[in-house]
Amino acid sequence: MSFNPNTPLDPGQVKDVRGTRFGGRGLAIGGGGVGVVLVIIYLLLGGNPSDLGTVLDPGSGAPSGTSTLQQDCSTGADANRREDCRIVGYVNSVQKFWKDEFKQGGRQYQPAETVIFTDQVSTGCGVASTQVGPFYCPEDKQVYLDLGFFQDLQTKFGARGGSLAEGYVVAHEYGHHIQDLTGQLSSGSGQQGAGGLSVRTELQADCFAGVWANHAAETGFLQPLTTDQIAQALDAAAAVGDDRIQKEFQGRVNPEAWTHGSSAQRQHWFTVGYQQGNPGDCDTFHANI
Repeated sequence: MSFNPNTPLDPGQVKDVRGTRFGGRGLAIGGGGVGVVLVIIYLLLGGNPSDLGTVLDPGSGAPSGTSTLQQDCSTGADANRREDCRIVGYVNSVQKFWKDEFKQGGRQYQPAETVIFTDQVSTGCGVASTQVGPFYCPEDKQVYLDLGFFQDLQTKFGARGGSLAEGYVVAHEYGHHIQDLTGQLSSGSGQQGAGGLSVRTELQADCFAGVWANHAAETGFLQPLTTDQIAQALDAAAAVGDDRIQKEFQGRVNPEAWTHGSSAQRQHWFTVGYQQGNPGDCDTFHANI
């Protein structure tokens, strides 16, 4: 992925709390192992932490910390050079698209801040460990991301990686923000299974990510996407399919426990969004998924 080198970035949309220590118990999972994997399966790429009840310990206050992003991430050239600046660029692009999309529909978009952290972070949904993967918290309307996840995506889940794999993750989380703003996010709570509302919620977020990809160059931050870059996003989507994760870590596939959808489903709905470029084509709640 190449960012337009002279395009100014807005690092104010990203809060950097890396290295900050937070109180609380973090993930209350005895022994880790399979328990942590099950949390990853649920939360990876956008599960709602509040649905897990006592798994997350209620935190004490919002994240606070200093950031160097304001000094280090000023243009697209910085995004091409540094991973944290690249996240800033993706956040800027995704939010520019949705701001314009809402405006065309006569609505006002409410921005969501992205918080990048290490180890654990205090959120409106509780104190979260890095083991939960990227997620969106509807309580404070923020996206949370540990950059180490992208390495895990390759080493633990077998993804090929690449810049647009990162863009896909960011766009997926903001897809949940769009669902929150439009009243659709709660639709997926508490119903698992291959055709359940949880899976449909996640697949819609994948579709919204594809819609952004269709219009990414139009936001001014990115150069036109290549076929290889789209393949990076599709590969990342497949890597975090419920069936693939279950087979890898549990040795069997159990569709009744799915929360995000199969690899094929995730790739399909990202592709629908990318090819159509219209959020209206992302109605996974009524479609045959």
